[in-house]
Amino acid sequence: MSELTISDVSLKMGGIQILDRLSLTVRAGEFVSILGPSGCGKSTLFRLLTNEISTDRGSILLDGKKPRNAFAFMPQRDALLPWRRIIDNITLGLEVQGMGRAEARSISVPMLSEFGLSGFEKHYPAQLSGGMRQRAALLRTVIQGRPIQLLDEPFGALDALTRARLQKWLEKRWRNAGWTTLLVTHDVREAVALSDRIYILSPRPARVIAEIEVSAPRPRLGRPLPQSAHDIEGHILDLLLNHSGD
Repeated sequence: MSELTISDVSLKMGGIQILDRLSLTVRAGEFVSILGPSGCGKSTLFRLLTNEISTDRGSILLDGKKPRNAFAFMPQRDALLPWRRIIDNITLGLEVQGMGRAEARSISVPMLSEFGLSGFEKHYPAQLSGGMRQRAALLRTVIQGRPIQLLDEPFGALDALTRARLQKWLEKRWRNAGWTTLLVTHDVREAVALSDRIYILSPRPARVIAEIEVSAPRPRLGRPLPQSAHDIEGHILDLLLNHSGD
């Protein structure tokens, strides 16, 4: 269990300032969301965390040290390889890390039932629903055993009903497993329903304009949200609208 600390991070790309002295923390076992306008730099932050790009200034530390292989990343699209069966897509991350296929399968197969994929391991992605593909992508992410899960709008491409079902499912899995999770989303209600804390970012260059704690009792999904959660939704929408730059 590890704590992520992002301190005073700035980044300029192509002459454009993307991030402006951005700071946030994700504590061990927390579910933290990042909300902000389109194009403000939310996904760019994930590129920094996964070492795809480097900061101009500031630090990214995990328990006080530079993170190495600390993050498992799940993009908005499931990114399943269409020519690999579901079981082979799920084990891909482990195989990339150097684990043999048989060992990777021995770890993956017992988890299929928990993710609603038992009996579908020999199917190809095109044979599964969008929701099932996203569950497979999430299993591929968490099975890597990394300290922190990075979820970049994982349900954004799904229809409303499937998205609601998967949000409820994710909340239950998270509560059972205690994953440390950082979610990027445009969906205010999703953030409030799933998160312990929410960071609100300004338009580009992104900086933190608010940190909001969500103390509503869990589980929150599958039942009416309390008035306190609706009040937080309204407050977040006001913040986003007041800092939209329009």
